[in-house]
Amino acid sequence: MQRFAEGERVRVDIPDESDPDHERWHGTEGTVVDIREDDAGMETGDERDSIEYRVESDGGESMWFRWRDVRPSLEGSDC
Repeated sequence: MQRFAEGERVRVDIPDESDPDHERWHGTEGTVVDIREDDAGMETGDERDSIEYRVESDGGESMWFRWRDVRPSLEGSDC
């Protein structure tokens, strides 16, 4: 149950300011460059947790994120 596809533009949204990745990644726009699955959904009971998205920022850095930290890109929206 993938929410995003490789090549899709996304925005990293980490609302928890105590998260160690919040300051560095929150609000970053980038592209999904890879998708992988693991068994985290079996542990949490939410199958969405089994999908991770590798997001490459416009600055060239990349990191893996779970579904709850990735949103559609604001580019092209009326927000």
